[in-house]
Amino acid sequence: MKIVVIGATGHIGGYLVPRLVGAGHEVVAISRGLRDPYRQHPAWSNVERITADRVVEDAAGTFAGRIADLDADVVIDLVCFTRSSAAQLVEALRGRVELLVSCGTIWVHGTATEVPVTEEAVRRPWGEYGIGKAEIEEHLLHETRRAGGLRTVVLHPGHISGPGWKVINPAGNLDLEVWEKLATGRELVLPNFGLETVHHVHADDVAQGFQLAIERQSEAVGNSFHIVSERALTLRGFAEAVAGWFGREALLRFEPFEEFRAQTTPESAATTLEHISRSPSASIDKARRLLGYAPRYTSLEAVAEAVDWLRRDGQLALSRP
Repeated sequence: MKIVVIGATGHIGGYLVPRLVGAGHEVVAISRGLRDPYRQHPAWSNVERITADRVVEDAAGTFAGRIADLDADVVIDLVCFTRSSAAQLVEALRGRVELLVSCGTIWVHGTATEVPVTEEAVRRPWGEYGIGKAEIEEHLLHETRRAGGLRTVVLHPGHISGPGWKVINPAGNLDLEVWEKLATGRELVLPNFGLETVHHVHADDVAQGFQLAIERQSEAVGNSFHIVSERALTLRGFAEAVAGWFGREALLRFEPFEEFRAQTTPESAATTLEHISRSPSASIDKARRLLGYAPRYTSLEAVAEAVDWLRRDGQLALSRP
């Protein structure tokens, strides 16, 4: 098939594009610039690359038409953030492509009542990102249910992890000092009792989910799927496991969130609050049953690979985990 990937050089695309090329597909990679993908791979030499500034072209009403004119069989949209942007793409692609696969987020759920949360659970999204992605999903799946509508699938990743970028740490933020404290036996303050959760997924497992959605269209179309690791992590258990990588026991202190906030930067505190107030723990039973999704990485394995890359890149002064 001819497959257009929008946002192809990001975290997911670095793994997805080589997977698609390896499966024999013709791939057209759309990105805002011609920067190198996060993950280098020989497959990129067989990919057509096109630059497009989606925000600017959406405002001008030209982006969706450009994508449709590529005459693809499948379009994978990794960087859609508003319902209006999704609606423009749907209008342009209807009747011209076989399938649109869109990237959502497990943040469409907001706070959960029962965990692990399923795709069909009652949702309470909040925040611009989660609400926006929920609106996109609603629009796409409604489109698929209408007569003559565009066939769509929505995939919801968790905290995307892997080599090449910072990943969410046991304090629920991106502060690199958290890893160093755990590796060297220094005290780490965690919010509350450290029992809130984070749910990681390796970027290659996300790419696996997109590939399966294309290969198993009869089961996938008209559905949304969680694409995460097998299990979420509590902050406390996460911290203890990371310290164990370095032969140490975690020295942890627990403080109410407002006390925790006072002991870190405003940026890190805000990121922590975004994560712990949702405390995601998502079920992959539906993706496993209908798509055959089988994550290769546990949450800890995905994080370990990312931390090792940060060490090798010189961002962390640590012995190898």
